[in-house]
Formats: sequence, structure tokens, C-alpha cells
Amino acid sequence: RRGAAEIGFTVVSISLSLVAVFIPILLMGGIVGRLFREFAVTLSAAIAVSLVISLTTTPMMCARLLRPIDGQPSGAFQKFGERMFERMAEGYRRSLLWALRHRRLMLAATLATLALSVFLYVVIPKGFFPEQDTGRLMGMIEADQDTSFQAMRARLRRFTAIVQRDPAVQHVIAFTGGAGGATNNARMFIALKPLSQRRIGAAQVISRLRQHAANVPGARLYLQAVQDLRIGGRLESAEYQYTLQSRDLHQLNQWAPRLLAAMRRQPQLRDVSSDQQNRGLDASLAIDRQTAERLGISTQTIDNTLYDAFGQREVSTMYTPLNQYYVVMEVAPAFWRDPQWLREIYVKTASGSMAPLSAFARERGAVTPLEVNHQGQFPAATISFNLARGVALGQAVAAIQAAENEIHLPGGIRGDFAGAARAFTASLANEPLLILAALAVVYIVLGILYESYIHPITILSTLPSAGVGALLALLICHTELSVIALIGIILLIGIVKKNAIMMIDFALDAERNSGAAPEDAIYQACLLRFRPIMMTTMAALFGGLPLALGSGMGSELRRPLGIAIVGGLAVSQILTLYTTPVAYLYLDELRWWLLS
Repeated sequence: RRGAAEIGFTVVSISLSLVAVFIPILLMGGIVGRLFREFAVTLSAAIAVSLVISLTTTPMMCARLLRPIDGQPSGAFQKFGERMFERMAEGYRRSLLWALRHRRLMLAATLATLALSVFLYVVIPKGFFPEQDTGRLMGMIEADQDTSFQAMRARLRRFTAIVQRDPAVQHVIAFTGGAGGATNNARMFIALKPLSQRRIGAAQVISRLRQHAANVPGARLYLQAVQDLRIGGRLESAEYQYTLQSRDLHQLNQWAPRLLAAMRRQPQLRDVSSDQQNRGLDASLAIDRQTAERLGISTQTIDNTLYDAFGQREVSTMYTPLNQYYVVMEVAPAFWRDPQWLREIYVKTASGSMAPLSAFARERGAVTPLEVNHQGQFPAATISFNLARGVALGQAVAAIQAAENEIHLPGGIRGDFAGAARAFTASLANEPLLILAALAVVYIVLGILYESYIHPITILSTLPSAGVGALLALLICHTELSVIALIGIILLIGIVKKNAIMMIDFALDAERNSGAAPEDAIYQACLLRFRPIMMTTMAALFGGLPLALGSGMGSELRRPLGIAIVGGLAVSQILTLYTTPVAYLYLDELRWWLLS
């Protein structure tokens, strides 16, 4: 009962402030907000249940199950553990006295940690979602725009054979007509062997296939790894998209290829391609009507002859007891490949003889769009791109802006990110506001609990060290600051401040009820709460290690969360044990100065 009464308010403060962290997350909009919302609701419910159990079931179990220890611990392991902890506690006591004697130095360390956390947030590479290895690849083949169906089929078979020969590939499925049914595009879906057999990740497999597929002339193969979380409904040749729009189609056709060439020169980008299909070949017939009239050939006869040859005319239906079959008339596929075969087409004259088409018609070649894409109501050209290895999406965004500045894109063309890249830019703008909102809500909740404007600042002073630890861990592990890592940092806001809450609860109680001086109160609080602080932090740290060290299919999505939690807890544990009591004393002096 004494233990529950002493720690009860501390548990309530820790739990309520942790739930308060997720209040701004619940109000977020968009796709990222939905992902955060599920995480926030799940964790808040778990914390609420844990709070009730901690204040009811846990004291009851302690009363029923714990037994008093007579004398020293009996087991060898218990003796070793106690000796180790006593040495740690004695070392902490001595170092704490030194820190309290050098308050200005510790205050400077606190301010330097705050500045370092801001600096690291600015310089760290920022991404959206980590790229996963799910064992599946998706590819798009883009050939020259004047490629016929027969030529595309031959190239598709060649690409399929190259991919199938790779030792990491298990199955390949490919078909033509990938984007809008265009004959110069094809889709490919690749199933990789299990990771234990291929020994390399999906990114290395893509790099190897890209080198082998580069030898196929007239077409390019674009590959990307299939992700569990895919933002945006577009199915393009690469994972990210940048869309150009203009009211003037001619201006769009003029500047989109220039931006495409500039983006291909950027080393941060890979597999840069465009969905602009404006270089297709068009064959038109100019009929010499006077010659056709002398031969007794009407325009309708010419049209019917051409439709019989190339239009797939249904000329008959064959009926069977179980089905019916349409008879389609056309020339052999070999005669589709070149407009020169039009010279071999003959038209029946009025006299019944056959006249070659070239006798009264002339073929003209021209360039024409295969399709004109629109977004909203305006013509649009979408440029797709992947990231080079080790490049974050934030760096790619800066590279695209540099490419626009390089070619001096006119104001009549508006560029904007689409799909996952658009969601990333929106989340990047909201990240600082989200963190500030979480801090503001936690400050309000702690101010209500402690009935103070000052002591919540003491508790929040522990957070910069957690941010430094999380960002340093991400940099050391060559991991970008993604949405998943941001979830870990926001979770750290709720976890790390428990150290300060444990200390300040006891110090305030000692000041108010025992009349202790602030320095003696915080000194005793640090020593008394050293064991629970170490126990809870180590439990949370070891709980995050499986996420940080995990491997296997899809582990890349969870790893940034574990890295951020482990790094933040490790650094904050070392610093807050010394900076929190110093911040408490300085802010207590500030409180008395404001009251006087």
C-alpha cells in the first residue's frame, strides 16, 4: 500500500503525458495521418489498460506473491547483480555530486544538446517509407514509340529470358500493353527466391538485372521492388512521379523532354522516364481522285479494301453445338510492319481488273502523338524516377528543383509531385508542426498535473537528448529520417520524460511535506529513483532491439522504429541523469524570482 501510494501519481503522470503525445497525431489528415492514427489509437488503448492494471492488479500481486528477503541475496547470480548495481549507484552518486557542483557546465550541455538536435534534424537525409525487400519485383518495358506489336513481342521475350537467367529469380510473368494499351509498353512481374537462397537484397538484384538488360537495343527495362505500403494509385515505370501541366500542349511537348534530360543528368536519380507518347509514326494516304475516277474506283472502295486488309473485319460466323467462332479477315502479320507494304495492296476497278494502290494514291509519313495524357483538365506529362542507392527522397526532391532551375522552366508550365512523392512533401512540411504540437500538448497536460508553469519545462528538458540519440543512431546506421522513424521519435517524447517525472515527483514531495531544500530534495530523488529509472529504460531499450536488429522479408519497414528508440533511450539515459537535476534547480530559482 505504501509503494502504491508513493508511485501512484508518478504512474498517472507518465501514462497521461504519454497518451497526450498522440493527441495531435489523431488530428492529422491524409494517408500518413491514417497510418499514424492506427498507431496512436492502439498504443493509447494499451497504455490506458496498463495504467488500470498498474494501480490495481500489480499491488495486489505484490501483496500476495512477494516474500521478504532475510539478509543478503542467497543466489550467486543475485549477489553478482547486487554488487554490480551497488557499484553503479556509487559511481552515479559521485558523478552526480560533481554535476551539481558544476551547474553552469551541465546547463551549457543541455543547451548544446538542444542546438545539436535542431542541427541534426536539418542535415539528416529525409525519406518517406523505407524500401522493403518483399521478394517481389515489378518492371516496365518501354520501347521506341514507332515499335510494332511484333517487334515489341520479340523484345519482351528477350527481356524475359535475361531476367529468368538470373540466379535470384524464381518466376517471371510478362505481357505487352502496359500503359493505356500502347503497343510499345509491356509489364513484367518477378518473384524472387527466398532471401536465404539468393543471399542478396532486392536492390542488388535490380542493379544486376539493370546491367544485363541494358544490352537490348530499342527498349529499356525499369524495375522496382513491390512494397507493402504503397501511396498513390499510379502504376508507372518507377516508384516516384513528378508531373508537368500546361494549358499549351505545344509548350508542354517542348519543355518536358528538356526536364527529362536534365533529371537524367542528376546522379541522385535512376530509371528516369516519361509517359509522353508524342513521337509515334503516322501513315496517311493522299488519293489522286482524278486518276481513281478514270479507273472507276470510288473512295468507298478504297476504304473497304484497306479495312479488309488491316481492320480485322468479321466476314462469317461458324456455329458448333457448344460454341460459335468468328471468322476475321486481315492480311498476314508480316505485312503490318512497314507502310511500304501498302504498295502491294490492289483495288478492284470498274472493269473488274486489279489496280495497285500506288497507281492512284501516295503514302505520307508523319509524327503524331500516340496519346495525350491529362491531369484534371489540362495536358500533363509525368516523369517517373527511382532513387540511387543511399539517396533519400528529400535529396531527390532537391535534385529535381536543381534540374528545373538549370533549364529555366517557364512560368506557363507548373510542376508538382504526384503519388508517394507528393505525400512525402506534404508530410515533410508537417513534421516540425507535428513535433511542436505534441510538445505543446504534453506541456499543457503536465502543467495541469503539477499545477505549475515551470516544472513541465524541467520534464521536457530531457527530450533534446532523446532526439540527438535517435538522429545520431539513424545517421550511424545509414538510415534516413522516414515516417516510421518519426513515429519512433514521437514515441520517445512519451517514454524519455518518465526519468524526469520520477525524479521531480519525489523532489516536490520532499520539499512540500518534509521541508527539504531544493538541492537536497533533487539529490535524494535522483539516488532513490536511480534503480527504477535504470530498470524501465533498459526494459524499453531491450524491447526495441529486435526491431533494430531484425532481418527477413519486410524487416526494412520496422527497422527505423527500433533504431530511433534504441538510440534515443541510450543517449537520453546517460544525459538526463545529470541534466535533469541541474535544470530543476535553475528553473526552481526562476520560479522564486518570478514570484518575488
